[in-house]
Amino acid sequence: MKLAHIADLHLGKRLDNFSLYEDQQHILTQIIDIALKEYCDGILIAGDVYDKSMPSAEAVRLFNDFLTKLSKTDLSVYIISGNHDSPERVDYASEMLKKADIHICAEYNGKPDIVTVSDGYGELDICLMPFVKPSTVRAYHPDAEIESYTDMMRTVIKESGIDLDRRCVMVCHQFITGSSTCDSEYAAVGTLDNIDASVFEGFDYVALGHLHSPQNVGKNARYSGTPLKYSVSEIAHKKSVTIVELKGKGEVEISTVPLTPLRDMIPLKGRYDALMSQEFYKDLDLDAFYSITLTDEDEIPYVLNKLRTVYKNIVSLNYDNIRTRTETVITGEVSTETKSPLELFSSLFTQQMGREMDEAQSEYVRNLIEEIWGNEE
Repeated sequence: MKLAHIADLHLGKRLDNFSLYEDQQHILTQIIDIALKEYCDGILIAGDVYDKSMPSAEAVRLFNDFLTKLSKTDLSVYIISGNHDSPERVDYASEMLKKADIHICAEYNGKPDIVTVSDGYGELDICLMPFVKPSTVRAYHPDAEIESYTDMMRTVIKESGIDLDRRCVMVCHQFITGSSTCDSEYAAVGTLDNIDASVFEGFDYVALGHLHSPQNVGKNARYSGTPLKYSVSEIAHKKSVTIVELKGKGEVEISTVPLTPLRDMIPLKGRYDALMSQEFYKDLDLDAFYSITLTDEDEIPYVLNKLRTVYKNIVSLNYDNIRTRTETVITGEVSTETKSPLELFSSLFTQQMGREMDEAQSEYVRNLIEEIWGNEE
């Protein structure tokens, strides 16, 4: 059995104020192509289909088109909801979709859905477990001792009826202890939502969603990561589709196939004049998304608008200079009675910028003070 594992599609998400409709449309088509070229039997989608619980019309259209294309292939599809999803919206028409071999488990009703399929090695149980919180599981299993997310998952697995001696896969959307996060992900205060990886012992493979960085967790679990870079903190990620090949019990091979975005996210760093030089940007893809760090010591007026005359899709802009590297907290009392306005301003400038004003700046401030207060220092 060969399965493609993806997660965290976040359909409808915007990058800064830029629409990702065409980017997501492009990557979804690519995912189907990869699954077919790899001769997969099915696709596991481990939650966060949408970016918001109330998805936009465009996001729903994207997902509809994706499922329609999948229904015209021989691929089986297994979908769960994530913490960003509205279970009711993801679950829409799920009974009818089963006829197209599209299996959706978006709501927890006391136990996960288990779909059993067969191949040359025998039967394989695919356990679909949507995102859930301990309070929900307690409501269905009031006699269980559930003090943590780990207790919750142990109860879910125990009450599922799944036989861990058989070949089995779990699809779930949770945070597993030891995983690494990035800025685009939510982590509960005090890591209260952590689940110990040991609870998944016995499963041949655990297809995880929730974290955007592709990574293995323990021996048998993996986050596939997002198919696109959804924040600057993901700029170094190598996005891919995870391919899982399951043979006999405990015999699992995992590989990845890289995804190529319609528009990549590219970091640039340097002085303003250098970045705006045609010689510098002539070979760059100017339709890409850019995260720009300027190293100029002085801030440039209207710099974002100026940069966008060349780099139109800027999603992040900041400075790296003496001022930004010098974290100064102004404390204590300052005697304003014994210092002139120019001296006070000069002192503030030095604390904030990490250097003294040059002659031109001093002259400008001096003239401004004279205009406001008259000739006094």
